[in-house]
Amino acid sequence: MKKIRLLAILIVLAVGISGCQAGTKSEVAVTGNSAGSAEAKINKVVVGTGTGFPKVCFVDENGKLTGFDVELVREIDNRLPEYEFDIQTQEFSNLLLSLETKKIDFIAHQMEKNPERTEKYLFNKEPYAHWRNKIIVAKDNDKIHSLDDLKGKKVLTGATSAEAQILENYNKENNNAIEIVYQSGTANDTVHQITTGRVDATLGADFSLPLIDPQGKLKTTGEDLSEADILFVFRKNDPEEQKLADAIDAVIKELKADGTLGKLSKEWLGSDFTSDR
Repeated sequence: MKKIRLLAILIVLAVGISGCQAGTKSEVAVTGNSAGSAEAKINKVVVGTGTGFPKVCFVDENGKLTGFDVELVREIDNRLPEYEFDIQTQEFSNLLLSLETKKIDFIAHQMEKNPERTEKYLFNKEPYAHWRNKIIVAKDNDKIHSLDDLKGKKVLTGATSAEAQILENYNKENNNAIEIVYQSGTANDTVHQITTGRVDATLGADFSLPLIDPQGKLKTTGEDLSEADILFVFRKNDPEEQKLADAIDAVIKELKADGTLGKLSKEWLGSDFTSDR
């Protein structure tokens, strides 16, 4: 009789332990699903930028990546709780290819909207800056005032840049009259290249000269070559990219309305370049 009672007790204990274990697994599974759902609401986005554009995207003396475009992206990230931005740096010339191959999700590097880029890429609609491209020469150079004056001369530019497109378009119509020198270094090297006579000129945005040439060794010359809105660049024909671009547009409007965007521009670029002046 005692054996029967002992066996019954053991069976009850075994069932109880089994039930507790099953309940624990079930709770873990539910908790795991809940966590998974919560994580799914945060969309991770890889943002591509550079390190060689003074005051726009550069590494400061403390080793921190900062600048106008970088801090703007961080502010947008703060205002989009459904997204988490991961800012990664690359050579400027690699950014568009990285976007195409889905290594990054959008580009933040003072990208000018032009017809050539619009054919291949998606731009958000709300500009965060506006610039005018000019010819830049040494301060004592009074012979160059137009693209025609650059015939037979060496002009420095960054590969895949909007300024490179201006020069390439001119060369197509003028039998490659300008010798285009594609920059292998950073913007910091521009002043040295021009003042030593290795190249005759470069093209650049109106706001960029004091950033790359704080000692005033260069100057702009001639009429504006072009002017354009500055926007972020995304992959074309991608619904998720379009959704992200629309969300960023909404935030940029907020930043303009509350004065944050203009404040960032004055802090980093020295003036408010956030609208068509």
